[in-house]
Amino acid sequence: MQSAQFRGEGLDLSYYDRTVVRAASLTVDPGRVHALVGPNGSGKSTLLRAMARLHKIDRGTLSLGDESVSTLGKREFARVITLLSQNRPVPSGVPVAEVVEFGRHPYRGKWKARDPEGPAAVAWAMEVTGVAEMSSRGVDELSGGELQRVWLACCLAQQTDVLLLDEPTNHLDLRYQVELLDLVRDLADDHGVAVGVVLHDLNQAADVADVVTLLHHGAVQATGAPSDVLTSERVSAVYGLPVAIHRDPATSRVSVHPVHRTERRLAQMA
Repeated sequence: MQSAQFRGEGLDLSYYDRTVVRAASLTVDPGRVHALVGPNGSGKSTLLRAMARLHKIDRGTLSLGDESVSTLGKREFARVITLLSQNRPVPSGVPVAEVVEFGRHPYRGKWKARDPEGPAAVAWAMEVTGVAEMSSRGVDELSGGELQRVWLACCLAQQTDVLLLDEPTNHLDLRYQVELLDLVRDLADDHGVAVGVVLHDLNQAADVADVVTLLHHGAVQATGAPSDVLTSERVSAVYGLPVAIHRDPATSRVSVHPVHRTERRLAQMA
């Protein structure tokens, strides 16, 4: 699987007559994870959906490598960029293997033409996501974490240059959150995939991402390494509460710690 840099530049996005994202730019590089963070309503998911051509762009451009993607048809686009959205319908009684095979649709043509590379792509996607052993189970029998991995396998079976993930850890317990983010990191490190991911948890973003973009009220506040973007002053201002940032002296990784009212009272009493 080969990746190319994927860029959205100067994007203005709206719902009806209300602009929700203004002049936003985002670059997703091969072999790197780019996390979008920010409060609810900051425009993260809208920006990601626009990058996947699922939300109309009022102004701005999308390009993959040196070429614009505006001229690509739906099937061509689906061969280079895919999105794991927050909500997908769960087909009743359909085995896991068949759901993962849905990802090969862009390669099968109008009349379901032969797809000689399909079986190997599906097998690889199921193996790396850890769902191969459940291939014959119905997807409606799976837990939330298992189902999320199946949908991720479906996206990977497309063998795209770019993988976009919209809040993939939502509704997952701690184990599956860790496993999914480890897999995201492996896809970038071991397979050269360009990954863009929306995350609510700032600590998850700091752990998994090479680059973080912080959005607020539809505008990019900062883009860069997690330790540069997630500062106490910036995060406190954006989220509207005191936030302490701790830096690991050995790894330079940062962790975000909201300062609760109880802690503030204790500090005042000390």
